[in-house]
Amino acid sequence: MPTPLVLDVMRTPRRRFRAIAVISAGALGLTLAVSGANDIATGSAPSSGTLTTASGAKTWTGGPFVAPNPSGNVGDPDCTAPNSCDDYALTVSTPAGTGDTKNLKISVKWDNTAADFDVYVLKAGAIVASAASSSDPETVVMAPTSGVYTVRVVPFLPLGSSYTATASLVTKPNDGAPGSTAPAPNFTDYGAPSTMSNAHSAGEPSIGYDAKTGSSFYQSYLSTYRVRFDDSVTPARATWTDVSASATNGCPQGGTQSLDPILYTDRATGRTFESQLSGVDSLTCYTDDQGKTWSPSQGGGIPSGVDHQTFGGGPFVKSDPLNVANTYPRAVYYCSQDIATAFCALSRNGGVTFGAGIPVYSLMDCGGLHGHVQVAADGTVYLPNKSCDGHQAVVSSTDDGQNWTIHPVPNSIPGDSDPAAAVGSNGTLYFGYGNGDGRAHVAVSHDKGATFSRDFNVGSALGIKNVVFPTMIAGDDNRAAFSFIGTTTGGNYQDAANFHGVWYVYTAFTYDGGKTWKTVNDTPHDPVQRGSICTAGTTCGNDRNLLDFIGSTIDGKGRVEVAFADGCTKACVTGTKNNFDAYATIAKQTTGLTLFSKYDPKANLTISKVSPKIARNGASSVSATMRNLGTSKATAPVRFFVDGKLLKTTVGKTVYGGDAVTVTVPWNTSGRKGSHTVTVVADPLNKVREYNEADNKRATTVHLP
Repeated sequence: MPTPLVLDVMRTPRRRFRAIAVISAGALGLTLAVSGANDIATGSAPSSGTLTTASGAKTWTGGPFVAPNPSGNVGDPDCTAPNSCDDYALTVSTPAGTGDTKNLKISVKWDNTAADFDVYVLKAGAIVASAASSSDPETVVMAPTSGVYTVRVVPFLPLGSSYTATASLVTKPNDGAPGSTAPAPNFTDYGAPSTMSNAHSAGEPSIGYDAKTGSSFYQSYLSTYRVRFDDSVTPARATWTDVSASATNGCPQGGTQSLDPILYTDRATGRTFESQLSGVDSLTCYTDDQGKTWSPSQGGGIPSGVDHQTFGGGPFVKSDPLNVANTYPRAVYYCSQDIATAFCALSRNGGVTFGAGIPVYSLMDCGGLHGHVQVAADGTVYLPNKSCDGHQAVVSSTDDGQNWTIHPVPNSIPGDSDPAAAVGSNGTLYFGYGNGDGRAHVAVSHDKGATFSRDFNVGSALGIKNVVFPTMIAGDDNRAAFSFIGTTTGGNYQDAANFHGVWYVYTAFTYDGGKTWKTVNDTPHDPVQRGSICTAGTTCGNDRNLLDFIGSTIDGKGRVEVAFADGCTKACVTGTKNNFDAYATIAKQTTGLTLFSKYDPKANLTISKVSPKIARNGASSVSATMRNLGTSKATAPVRFFVDGKLLKTTVGKTVYGGDAVTVTVPWNTSGRKGSHTVTVVADPLNKVREYNEADNKRATTVHLP
C-alpha cells in the first residue's frame, strides 16, 4: 500500500484552523500598551451573576484586549501569561423541568467586525459547551441545568476591542416538523468486504451514482469502491469491487497520499473523480469507465485552499458568454478553504484542468470551513457554511462561479458540523444543518437562498437531541432527503468521560417541498457509535474515528443511499463499549416512496370498514370494504379472521384507483357468547405493490349476548 503523508487523515485527527490576520496597530489607529508579558485588559464587569427564571438576562462586559490568544487553535484555550482570558462566574438556578421549555443562551458580541472572540462554558473545570468560529456574535445554546459555570471569553483576535456578553433563558422554538402521512421508508445496511483495502479506514466517506451504468461509487480513504446492487432479489444483493486509481491503471498520483479524501460522480455523464488533498491543491484522478482506467487531473484551481476540498458539477449557466470555450458538456467545480477565505475554481473541460481559484468569502464574512458544493439544473452553484455573521448560510453564484453572494438562514445558530445543500429538479433549495442547539434542521428556499421558509426541526418526532455530519440529496423538485448521525441523548456529545449517548444514521424525507417530513432510523439494530463523537480535531482522542462528514446520493429510481463509517462493530453492536471502528458501510433505502415520483407504486389497498351482522339464529355474516387509495387498479383477495383463527379468504377482487368494493362472508355464531375480535386483511400475501404496505388491516370487537 502507498505510504500516506505524515498528516494521515485516518490516523491523525485534525483540527480545523482559523488564521490570525496580521494587521498593524497604525493601520487600525490603535495605541498598544503592554506591561511586561501580560496583555492589558480589564476584568469582566460585573464578575459574577445568578440567572433564574425570574431574574431576567445577565449582562457583563470585558476589555479592551490587544494581544491575541490563538491557543484554542491547538486545544483548549491557554489562559496563562502572556495569554489572557476573561472569566465570568455564572450561577444557574432553575427548577426541575425548566429545560422542557427553555434553553440557556449565552451570546458574546463586539463592535469591530475584523476582530474575533471565542466563548467557552466550563463546569467543574471541564468545557461543556463552546462557540469558537468566526461569527459575531458567538452564541452558545445549551440546557439550563442548575449549577455554577465559568463563562470564559477568549480574545482570539481582539484588535483592541471590548466585548459585551449576555446570558438568558430563552423559549425553545416551536419548530417541530409537521409529520408526513407517507409510509415510513426502511433501509438495509451493506458493509464492504472486510478484506478490502481501507474497509476499516472509512472516516468521512463520500458516495456518487452513475445513472448510465447503475453503479454507485464509495470513497474510503485512499480506496475507491464500485458497488452494484442486484434488485432482482429481496433484499438487494451488493457486489463491492475495488477500482482504485493507481499508476498501473493510468493515474500515477492515484491512491498515494492524502490529507482529505473526497469523491464526486456526475450522475449524468458517469465521470467520477477521486481526490486526495495534498496541502496546496489535490492529487486527483478521473474515470469514464467505472474505474477500469483513470486519468490524471490538475486537481483544482490556483490559488487553492489548504483544507476541506469538495468537488461538484452540473450544467453551465446558459447566459455565460465564456461557454464558447467549453470542451465538455458539464461544469466541474473544485472548492477548498484557505483558513481566512475559501476558493472555488471552474473547469470547462470536464475537470482535466481548472481556471483560477475565485475567493468565495473572507474571514470577515464567514468561518473558513464550508460544506460540499452543489450545482442546480440552471447552473446556480451553492456552497454551504456553518458560520456567517452569527448564522449558518449558503453562498451562491449565478454566473459560473465568478461572483458569490452570502445568504444567511435567519433562524439558524452556528453549529459544529458543516451544513449541506441540495437542489430539486426545478430549483428548490434545501438546506440541512445541525443547529447550534444540537437539533436537526432543514430550511427551504424558492429564490436561490434570498429568503428561507419552513425551517423545521426534522428530528423532533423521534426525540433527537444531538446531530453531526449533515448530508442532503434531492430528486423531484418537491422531494428531498436529509441524512445525519444523531442521538436522543442531549448534552455535550464531545465529553468522552461523561457522554453515553447511542448514535444511529437517520434520514428525514419530504414529498411536498418541506411542508411535512417523515424521519426514520436507517440503522435501528446497529448503532454507528456509542458514547462521544469528537469534532474538535487534534485535541480529540479515539472518538475522532468518524472524522468530519458522511455522504448521500440516490439511485436511478430515487432510492436514497447513505455512505457512512460505522464506528460500532462486532461486540459493540449488542454491547455497551464502543470499539471506534470506521467501517465502510452504505445504508440503502429498500421500501417507501423514493425521490422520483414516477416510480411511486400506483395502488394502495386498505380496509376502510368492517361491519359484522349478527343473527339470532347464528347465521351471521361479516362485511368489509376494501378501498384503493391509489390511482391504478389492483386485484387482491380479502381474508377474514375471528379471534386470530381463519374464517374465510375470498377470491381476488378488482378495485380501481379511488374506488372501493364490499365483500361479505358468512359467520356461524351459534353457541358463541362474549367478546370476539374480527380482523380483515386486504392482499394478505402482499402480492400487490403498494406505496403503503402497513395499512392493509382493520379489526373490530363484537359482543355476542
